[in-house]
Amino acid sequence: MAIVWIFPVYWMAATALKPGPDIHAAVPQLWPARPTLQHFTKVASDPLFWDAVGNSALVTGMTVLLAVPVAFVSALAIARFRFRGRGVYVTVVMLVQMVPHVALVIPIFLTLSDVGLSDSVTGLIVTYLAFILPFAVWTLRGFIASVPRELEEAAMVDGCGRMQAFWRIILPLTLPGLIATTVYSMVLAWNEYLFAYFLLGSPDKHTVPLWLTHFVTSEGTDYGALMAGSTIVAVPVVVFFMLVQRHIAGGLTAGAVKG
Repeated sequence: MAIVWIFPVYWMAATALKPGPDIHAAVPQLWPARPTLQHFTKVASDPLFWDAVGNSALVTGMTVLLAVPVAFVSALAIARFRFRGRGVYVTVVMLVQMVPHVALVIPIFLTLSDVGLSDSVTGLIVTYLAFILPFAVWTLRGFIASVPRELEEAAMVDGCGRMQAFWRIILPLTLPGLIATTVYSMVLAWNEYLFAYFLLGSPDKHTVPLWLTHFVTSEGTDYGALMAGSTIVAVPVVVFFMLVQRHIAGGLTAGAVKG
């Protein structure tokens, strides 16, 4: 299974290093016989590429910065407090995740047009918040619920206030889950294509996934540049995963075993 999942990634990187004739050779080459960086040079020399990278970084950063704190506070309220409408709120959060994104494109486009945010990075950030927040709330709720209430109560008996119990008990124990949710929210925003395709029309406002479509034209597809651009785009996500993989593994298994 690892080979099946890794091979497309390898083929992407290998194609990016092949010259044009080798890419279209009748017999596929599993290894670049004549590696070249001409496709990477073509990508790096495109000014729209750096605009797209900046737009993607801005959209992803703002989305994560706004979504994760709001989702964490919301998940904390759901997991720790009883209030009127709590069950309805949890149900709505779960149902929103079940709605296909393609069904929301037209309503979101019309809404953003009415408020003057169509074809804008700000409008795209608001849109990403709309589908990342429910995911983050639902995920963080599980992490917080896995922390026994008795730990908070014991801390409060020892003299901690509710806020002190939060900072000393809940936050440290849910930190792996918080990091895992942050990483997956970042990946969702960085790789998202559908909303960006329908909401952004100006080339200077395109995100990286949308910018990659520039290599697919009516005259054909520039596979070398497309694969080079895709490889460059994948690098930040891979590096970030490598840096926080230990926390991600801890976050995914948090609450799985009670002891």
